[in-house]
Amino acid sequence: MEPEISNQSLFFLIIFVIVPLALSYYYQLGVSKNVIWSTVRGTVQLFAIGYILTFLFDLPARYGIPFMLTVMIIIATFHARQKGKDLPYVGFILFGGLLAIEVGVLSLWLLFDMIQFKPSEVIPMSGMVIGNSMTAMGLALERMKNEFKENNGRLLASLSLGAEPKQASHLIVQNTLHASLIPNVDRLKTIGLVQLPGMMTGLILGGVSPVMAIKYQLVISLSIFSSVSLSAMFITLCMYRYFFNKNKQLLQTDEEIRSSRS
Repeated sequence: MEPEISNQSLFFLIIFVIVPLALSYYYQLGVSKNVIWSTVRGTVQLFAIGYILTFLFDLPARYGIPFMLTVMIIIATFHARQKGKDLPYVGFILFGGLLAIEVGVLSLWLLFDMIQFKPSEVIPMSGMVIGNSMTAMGLALERMKNEFKENNGRLLASLSLGAEPKQASHLIVQNTLHASLIPNVDRLKTIGLVQLPGMMTGLILGGVSPVMAIKYQLVISLSIFSSVSLSAMFITLCMYRYFFNKNKQLLQTDEEIRSSRS
């Protein structure tokens, strides 16, 4: 028997929205409109994707899966791009990286019979990989931009002493990758101890045995761990060079970066 939440029960979820609204009002945080808008938007999006997935699950896998994965990668590219919109070609590089990582992860899942090529299995699990990869790329871009601004003097000194851009920015690349990977490592260390992961919880609520739920959770957790690591490394190594011009000079403002490839 599938678990079911009634519409009446869903209505009382408004209690969980009233709490942050009350805090915002009391402390004059000025985020009340954002809280309301985010709640309404998130609810509409979830119901919309529910109906879309119901439709896609009824389609042949060879049509539904490529279509939905392409849409998810395009949306993920758009959102991650906001963190580095001043960098040349960032949209194309993000799209290519997300596509390559998703294809690689999905190929391994299918090759070793971890999942079947069904929309009901591929789309939810791929969504988690794409979503986490998107977040990792966005955070890496944001951290890298901040690192270049904070280390401006050191970079100029290194370049003036004859260092190549790759040598001068080595520490920045290292710090960016470290900052991107540490949260993922910490999350993996506490999995199952601090909280039951979302996928495992959903499977157990759906009637799957805890042991089988753990197996699926291991598949997705380690897949996410690998994809996040590769995503952060890929975008960092691809994009750091765009902070230098063709003459190997450091670009110090967003305007210089935007015009460097024109």
